[in-house]
Amino acid sequence: MIVCGVDEAGRGPIAGPVFAAAVVLDPGQPIDGLADSKRLSPARRERLAGAIRVRARAWHVASASVEEIDRLNILQASLLAMRRAVQGLAVAPDEVLVDGLHCPALSGRVRAIVDGDRLHPAISAASILAKTSRDAEMLRLHARYPHYALDRHKGYPTREHVALLERFGASEIHRRSFAPVRQRIARG
Repeated sequence: MIVCGVDEAGRGPIAGPVFAAAVVLDPGQPIDGLADSKRLSPARRERLAGAIRVRARAWHVASASVEEIDRLNILQASLLAMRRAVQGLAVAPDEVLVDGLHCPALSGRVRAIVDGDRLHPAISAASILAKTSRDAEMLRLHARYPHYALDRHKGYPTREHVALLERFGASEIHRRSFAPVRQRIARG
């Protein structure tokens, strides 16, 4: 049976896309240290992401844009990114295990598992790929928009980011449907 783990990264930020990853692990090439990406240091996440890309039977990372987030809402955009990740796999899974409460619309067996990124190695691997891929994208966006300090907060609504949003206004990478951005735009 081919089991795929799926997770997302970036539902809470006020800037940047939301990412999702789908991973089918290879039982013949185990990866030690898989865990929820939020519990790993950035350096450990990067090392594990490299191992996942080399040893997994299949993996794919996808995203949903800021425009899709604002048009659909963050939950639906996250599910869209998850669906894109699964559909991008080189192998078709028999079962898809998704971290959280909601499942993307997919054919076949799909199960949502609360705390799945802590319970299932394939979901942990997906969590790591989604997080490292989104972080890399936020660093690329930082090069274009250095005045928002995206390299430090990765688009999350930290005190620093909200202050910079107030100072410089919203850019095209800010999620206009999110309250801090919407409120800043309303004030002009």
